Amino acid sequence: MSPPDAPPFEFTLSAASLRDHREEMLLRPELRDTTLDLTCFVSCYNEAGFIVQTLDDITGALRELGLSFEIIVVDDCSNDDSVERVRAYIAAHPDERVILRRNLVNRGLAQNYIDTAFLGKGRHYKLFCGDNTEPPASIARICSHIGKADIIIPHYVSVEGKSGARKLLSRAYTALVNLVSGNAVPYYNGLAIHLRHNIMRWHPNTRGFGFQADIICMLLDQGASYVEVDVEAVNRTESGALTLKNILSVAHTLIDVLIRRLARGFYGR
Repeated sequence: MSPPDAPPFEFTLSAASLRDHREEMLLRPELRDTTLDLTCFVSCYNEAGFIVQTLDDITGALRELGLSFEIIVVDDCSNDDSVERVRAYIAAHPDERVILRRNLVNRGLAQNYIDTAFLGKGRHYKLFCGDNTEPPASIARICSHIGKADIIIPHYVSVEGKSGARKLLSRAYTALVNLVSGNAVPYYNGLAIHLRHNIMRWHPNTRGFGFQADIICMLLDQGASYVEVDVEAVNRTESGALTLKNILSVAHTLIDVLIRRLARGFYGR
């Protein structure tokens, strides 16, 4: 979350410790190992038809905003030529900060999301889907709010290609999470921007569909601020939301959120 004017702790360092630590970094841990404005995590699983355009759109939008950034593509065992296309992109753009991690074992989106936060150097952190769901204008609008709050939450007011049934399911999911958490967040499963430090510190126990809702609720419990940004998106692939794995993930998330809310009421924090 945004650092308060007066941190709720203080440090006393020995002379030897001062050789290894800067007090400012201890008081402001979110600045540690931070040399860029934004780390972009691009998830990739059989995205050969979209991945290059995704990288181009991210790069173009962020350069227009004047942000310093890096792109970390995590290929989660694709069986198409996604990896070869990303490698070719890296070779053709040597001046862009692009890293490809190819998983030799499928780890899933949620675990990759957490892992990549530890690899990055950006103060802020954002997930991008490899199937190019956010047009450049939406990327620019979302990222233009960096620094205005601890969490930038996209609210997809228009999603081209999303069926009415999926829209209804999405609204029901959001309403259910808000009911259990007591929040009033407009959308939980978007591609939010976080402080990267917060993902490393407060990452959730869930590893499925509900992981982003779990993160947002956890951070709001800690007093994080957020802003909503209305944007458009494009749905390019079929949804796999109604699977047993995702249903169990949502149940896990709701139980976690409810337990934290009850504990907060009981302990007063």
